[in-house]
Amino acid sequence: MISSQVALKIKARSYQINPNNHWLMTTILPFLLGLSLGLGFYFWQQHRHQQQLEKILGVLHKDTSNVALNIISRLRRGVALVNQRQEQLENELEIWQQLLQVAPLGYLQVDEENQLLWCNERARQVLQIDRWEPGRLRLLLELVRSYELDQLIEATRRQQQSMEEEWVFHPSFTNGDAIGKLHSLTLRAYSWPLPERQVGVFVENRQPLVNITQSRNQWVSDLAHELRTPLTSIRLVAEALQKRLEPPATGWVEQMLRENERLINLVQDWLELTQMEKDPSTILTYQNLELRPLIESVWQTLEPLAQSRQLNLVYSESEPMYLRADQTRLTQVFLNLLDNSIKRSPPQAAIRVEVTRLEAADKVSDEISAQSVLQIDVIDSGSGFSEIDLPHVFERFYRGDASRRRQQSASDGEAVTRGQGSGLGLSIVQQIIQAHGGTIEGRNHPETGGAWLQIILPEGE
Repeated sequence: MISSQVALKIKARSYQINPNNHWLMTTILPFLLGLSLGLGFYFWQQHRHQQQLEKILGVLHKDTSNVALNIISRLRRGVALVNQRQEQLENELEIWQQLLQVAPLGYLQVDEENQLLWCNERARQVLQIDRWEPGRLRLLLELVRSYELDQLIEATRRQQQSMEEEWVFHPSFTNGDAIGKLHSLTLRAYSWPLPERQVGVFVENRQPLVNITQSRNQWVSDLAHELRTPLTSIRLVAEALQKRLEPPATGWVEQMLRENERLINLVQDWLELTQMEKDPSTILTYQNLELRPLIESVWQTLEPLAQSRQLNLVYSESEPMYLRADQTRLTQVFLNLLDNSIKRSPPQAAIRVEVTRLEAADKVSDEISAQSVLQIDVIDSGSGFSEIDLPHVFERFYRGDASRRRQQSASDGEAVTRGQGSGLGLSIVQQIIQAHGGTIEGRNHPETGGAWLQIILPEGE
């Protein structure tokens, strides 16, 4: 009996809660649980970082042949490849710099602040860059005093497109001894936008070409002066013979007189062109002119030729327009342009002359500095300029495509070829317009398909 009671007491005591066991349950177990979670999160992060590192190394070097390479080995290989690529790029850069050093064109490169980064030897010679050392940054304007070059670089950086500029460069000098050694140069620069707002510029020295052109023009001018006297003598002799001969000999003399007159006009045109190039101010006498009466007087001079083809002039302007110009030279311009339009227009067509005033904000050319300008459009309905001729219409002695030279129907129905010009007409027109501070462009009109000559001139008072 006693033993059974003892057994019951022991059994009952075994089911009682021990205070020490309760402390273990509330303290140790949460600690172990947090430690397990922390270790799990740590190993998960390590595994994730290892995957990311393997992915980066896989981009540097894709090696599927041996996946078992450890991370350190692959990292070293990636660094070696990067160093190899950098060395290759440095070698290529050195090769390009060596090529630019021996190039016939000057080359320079500036950063976003217009500091000179590098230039070749040709650029140093042409632009007189003698105070710059490789690796030393200096403003380009401190080394090369050229407003045109600086503006070209700024425009290229702003518009992010290649540009071209030609100007006369006047080198600066630091001492009096260099004055006699420095000469002005005609330069042409070609710019190109580079990454990080840098700009590269190729510079071409065109002074030798300018010297050759000037020498050629002078030679031709001297020859033209010499030709005037014998040509005049030939004309006088031919006129004397014409009075003493009878047909058919008189026909031969008349043909000789026509060709002689064409040669005299050619010589005179060349002399005028050369004189305008040298000093336009010596041949221009400015006065205020109303444009409409001037063009109408030119048309009256050409009206017999226009009536034979039933052509009419259509002149349009919003109000009376005035120019300050040389009346004789401007008359010469419109005589040439309207004569060309008459020759190339089909019968019963209209030749349009449209005059428009452009305010400063509407200018089509930055070369004209007046507050307002006049735009004069001369438009015909002929075949227009061919694509081959269009870039050369203002070049001297350029005659153009034969298809451009139309034939005029004679009264008896036979086709006779019109007399061809000297090839200096549009060149003289351009020179006169430029002497007045204006511009002229040639194109084909989209509506009529004929020639479209557009003149921009400063407006008069």
